[in-house]
Amino acid sequence: MELIQKLKWRYAAKAMNGTRVPQHKIDAIIEAASLAPTSSGLQPFEIIVVTNQEIKERIRKIAWNQSVVTDSSHILVFAAWDNYTPERINKMFDLTNTVRGFKNEGWENYRQTLLHSYPQRDAEVNFNHAARQAYIAFSQAIVAAAFEEVDSTPMEGFDPDALDEILNLREKGLRSCVMLPLGYRDTEKDWLVNLTKVRKSKDELVTLIE
Repeated sequence: MELIQKLKWRYAAKAMNGTRVPQHKIDAIIEAASLAPTSSGLQPFEIIVVTNQEIKERIRKIAWNQSVVTDSSHILVFAAWDNYTPERINKMFDLTNTVRGFKNEGWENYRQTLLHSYPQRDAEVNFNHAARQAYIAFSQAIVAAAFEEVDSTPMEGFDPDALDEILNLREKGLRSCVMLPLGYRDTEKDWLVNLTKVRKSKDELVTLIE
């Protein structure tokens, strides 16, 4: 129930006060994101952590001038692979074998299945698939931030092409999906801070099939 209470405390902060989040909390949030499940265990994304104030100022200009961008402590940018390649797939399968210390025939057969399907698909299809995996980790980071009592602001309101240019993502084979500024709410400036959280009733949200 402690987690549920912290999720009830959480909201999308609209104003932050610039206070620095302790590094151990940032580390915990990023680790939680790294532990998120992803399709085939490929983790087809990277997390770019932005603390540089000049970069934040540039990002704010292409993010609807939202103050949380510059007033946050850290910005996590979730950037998905722009495509699935044999090199990227093999790297993750090889890592699994190294960490586990053995090769599994079923696992190796599955590797070949992916190698003969993913790289042959359209790059945009692959990017969209990878982006969905990034969103799973993004959601887990939001939950972890709440658990650490760090405010966050899920953000899709930005120009992804411009952000890719600012962070040189395309050169790395990445495309930005979503941002998560982290920090602490400014209770005097945030119009949303004292408003009641509104969610559908369980009857509207959940369908039980027995």
